[in-house]
Amino acid sequence: MILVAGITANVLIQTMNSLSEQALKTGEETIRDISGGLKVTQIHGYVDSSLITQLAIFISPLSGSDQLDLNSTFITLSDTSDTVILNYTTSCFSASVSSGLFGTLDDTKLTASRYGLMVIRDVDSSITSDDPSLNDQDLVVLLVNTTACFSGIGTREEVSGEVMPEYGSRGVFSFVTPPAYINTIETLQ
Repeated sequence: MILVAGITANVLIQTMNSLSEQALKTGEETIRDISGGLKVTQIHGYVDSSLITQLAIFISPLSGSDQLDLNSTFITLSDTSDTVILNYTTSCFSASVSSGLFGTLDDTKLTASRYGLMVIRDVDSSITSDDPSLNDQDLVVLLVNTTACFSGIGTREEVSGEVMPEYGSRGVFSFVTPPAYINTIETLQ
């Protein structure tokens, strides 16, 4: 009986340790998911021939967020009739905005499934083409070729989307384009 009681106690202790480790891991993941994420700060559109042909989506991490890997971040974008899902492409990256918001990247490399990345602010130089890691106080622009996605975005169209990181809160956006495009670069949100 003493041997059986000893074995039972050992099994109970191992089970408690296993459950404790699992609870700790789940707690850490929950904290990361709740406290982390990113936000969309503004959106601009480039107008060509009465259509928005490109979108510039400004994003930054939420305060207290862990480092976010933009290789694992995707965008869902919908107009009134279609929805596309876009992933990051390393072939369309710029560490600065050298030729203006819509002139720096070659938009022909952007497809209906790929978005580009421009760095506005990167205090610790953590954002590179192959390893774009967004962390505290960083600000980047995600560039989308809307001609490839929707054949452009006309006036009075409702557009919505999300920038979805690997974990944490997603950046949600929605806007209705104006009744007429007056400027070459329109502020949409």
